[in-house]
Amino acid sequence: MTETSPAKPSGTDFIPAPSSSSAPPATVTPAAPPPSVGKAELPASGAVNHADQLARIEDKTARIEDKYARSEALLSRVEEKVESASTRMNDAARQVDLSSLRSEVRTLSDRVGRLPGTGALVLTAIITAVLTVALMVAVQRLNLDRMLPHSLGGQSQTTPATPSSNPPASNP
Repeated sequence: MTETSPAKPSGTDFIPAPSSSSAPPATVTPAAPPPSVGKAELPASGAVNHADQLARIEDKTARIEDKYARSEALLSRVEEKVESASTRMNDAARQVDLSSLRSEVRTLSDRVGRLPGTGALVLTAIITAVLTVALMVAVQRLNLDRMLPHSLGGQSQTTPATPSSNPPASNP
């Protein structure tokens, strides 16, 4: 705004223009008789003066309304720009989040891809079962089952000559 204070008028907008520029200043006239109580008449020159002041006030109000409209339009454009910038920032942040999420998923996918597949796991299970059976058969044929702990059905390493009434203690 160009005005510093609305209470202090500046310029010639609020000063009525004299009717003729070469006319000397008006002389002070003696006080007019007081108006009668029931009448509120204005002199003809006073009515014109008030009409001019009212017209100037209306012009000033129109200019203020125009300034307000321009300011409002400017604020709406600024608001649109701020919203646009905010949307772009949110999109950029979302892109960064998506990028980091994408790299984490890629890393996890690589780690899962290095794990053995179902076929390898089934083959390992079958080989383990076959080798376990073959080793158990070999242990029984070679009479090595006494090396197994008692909980697995193995025999004790020393057999007493006489059977005792107390059974041998189990190996924990």
